[in-house]
Amino acid sequence: MSSSVQLFRDQKYHELKGQCTQQRRLFEDPEFPASDESLFYQSAPPRKVEWKRPKDLCEDPHLFVNGISSHDLHQGILGNCWFVAACSCLALRKTLWQQVIPDFNEQEWDPKNPENYAGIFRFRFWCFGEWTEVVVDDLLPTTDGKLIYCHSNVKNEFWSALLEKAYAKLAGSYEALDGGSAADAIVDFTGAVAESVDLVQGKYGEIISEQMKLFEDLLKVHKRGGLISCYIAASSAGTSEVETETGLVIGHAYSVTAVRKLRLGERLVFSFKSEKLFMIRLRNPWGKREWNGAWSDNSEEWKRVSNSERKSLGLTLENDGEFWMTFEDWCKNFTDVDICWIVNTSYFSIHKTWEKKMMHGAWAKNSEPLLNRSGGCFDNKETFLQNPQYIFDVKKTEDKVLVSLQQEDRRKYKKEGKGDSIPIGFEILKVEDNRNYRLHKLTVQERVATSPYINTRTVFLKRILKQGRYVLIPTTYHPGITTKFILRLFTDVPSKLRELKADKPKMTCWSLLCGYPRRVTQIKIHSAEGLQRQDTSGGADPYVLIKCENQSTRSPVQHDTTSTVFDTQVIFYRRNLDSPIIVQVWNSNILCDQFLGQAVLAASPSDPREQQTLQLRGRGGREAAEVPGHITVKVFSSDDLVEL
Repeated sequence: MSSSVQLFRDQKYHELKGQCTQQRRLFEDPEFPASDESLFYQSAPPRKVEWKRPKDLCEDPHLFVNGISSHDLHQGILGNCWFVAACSCLALRKTLWQQVIPDFNEQEWDPKNPENYAGIFRFRFWCFGEWTEVVVDDLLPTTDGKLIYCHSNVKNEFWSALLEKAYAKLAGSYEALDGGSAADAIVDFTGAVAESVDLVQGKYGEIISEQMKLFEDLLKVHKRGGLISCYIAASSAGTSEVETETGLVIGHAYSVTAVRKLRLGERLVFSFKSEKLFMIRLRNPWGKREWNGAWSDNSEEWKRVSNSERKSLGLTLENDGEFWMTFEDWCKNFTDVDICWIVNTSYFSIHKTWEKKMMHGAWAKNSEPLLNRSGGCFDNKETFLQNPQYIFDVKKTEDKVLVSLQQEDRRKYKKEGKGDSIPIGFEILKVEDNRNYRLHKLTVQERVATSPYINTRTVFLKRILKQGRYVLIPTTYHPGITTKFILRLFTDVPSKLRELKADKPKMTCWSLLCGYPRRVTQIKIHSAEGLQRQDTSGGADPYVLIKCENQSTRSPVQHDTTSTVFDTQVIFYRRNLDSPIIVQVWNSNILCDQFLGQAVLAASPSDPREQQTLQLRGRGGREAAEVPGHITVKVFSSDDLVEL
């Protein structure tokens, strides 16, 4: 966790606590008062609410009673089972909840020194890329002497009610927490990367191979400290919170508390006709009402398993809302799963570490096309490239890339009726290997990945990308929409992610001396065919070298072939219009590379822009002798440096 923590509303916990203990009074938060405006922005609670301190609700209040557990929580009258599910997930990981509830021992009630208690607590949330500390008082909303929102199943335990209050303060009111997402809350608790998977769309209930891939993914996420929650999407407004025949509740977030692949002993293999069982354990935030299908508590399946075998599973059979299912049943009964990857970027870890880059950005409107940064999605052909653009490199032959695009949290705008997330997404384009300036027109570039476009706070994508340079373009779905975002990119080796800001090379003293570029040329070397054989097996190890003035770029080597696809792109800003571009094909050797032929291109704006196949020639000008082989290329040139 980064050492710098932002203070929400600039409230300093130790300073405020010190003042209260000195003056022998309990803290009352002026920034989130115990009044209706902190409860709701639109609809008043059904009955009169009284704000009470824990000492008025029970005899011996505590933050934690017998430690923290995912069984501690119950949902109140708010539609925020997602928050309770996120808290249940959080409670499973000590390193994570201790980040959210800092110095919990210091914050705990001390019955021996009651005079030290000041009715003030602090919690930390990961807000838009920065850890933010939120201070609250201990006045909690009640009716008839009972907490009306999130509460513990132990009457004198208050960590969840106080954490919820701090989260409501961040969102603007308790009502602003109605109908959120567990994935968003987990991201706010951990700084994790959230991925949402649609189990129906991905046909995970039907395609066994997809099901197994997802199981292995979830097993890995769970083992490495990630958090998982799932729900059954409501088909219409009226079906939410309705119980299905199988005992599961629609529109209700469940936290996953275990993922297990079980090898069965001989006795059980005979009983279950299978050597392995793929199991998942869930918890209902209401703490009761459970699944009643196969492997549910009291089902036939458990009767076949001995007590010692149950013990090794860590099975609980009380009606505490926790239950087991087979993974297949889980895929068939739930519609959506939120996976929060706690992405490991530490070099001291035994598990895979990732290289992480994070950029803060914004979509901003400007009537000048070159300055506009709110161009909408790819369908807006005229304006799509008028968005922020970020460049990164994939250094390995191929690399798994995780991308997370998160927009500003809009809950705080609910009071103004603008609390809904904006539909966002992004495109990834494979671009020229030497590009350093913004894209203005799509010609030779390849569109390699498109994220979903959805009105959720975060959009996530996992992709395996080949070696090369890429431009990532985050966009709103519609043009002209303005808001802030953060972009996070995780790769195996450093990606050098950075924003492309300049449209063309800068005018410098050096360019006054040596001349400023007058033409821009883009080249895509698609392929080479019929090259001269170089080794005993009748192949070659070709690569292309593209030269322009004093610059050159080379492609990766292709092995053991005389006909190959390169798909190499380059861009040159040219000062000397008479100096041609030379495309050479070489054979890679251990001692000394061999020249196989070249093509010389004038690359002027009037040249054809269609794909063309050129005969390879020996060294010299365009009239040099022909040698075996052809190359297929596309060339674009323009004297307007911001056309391409």
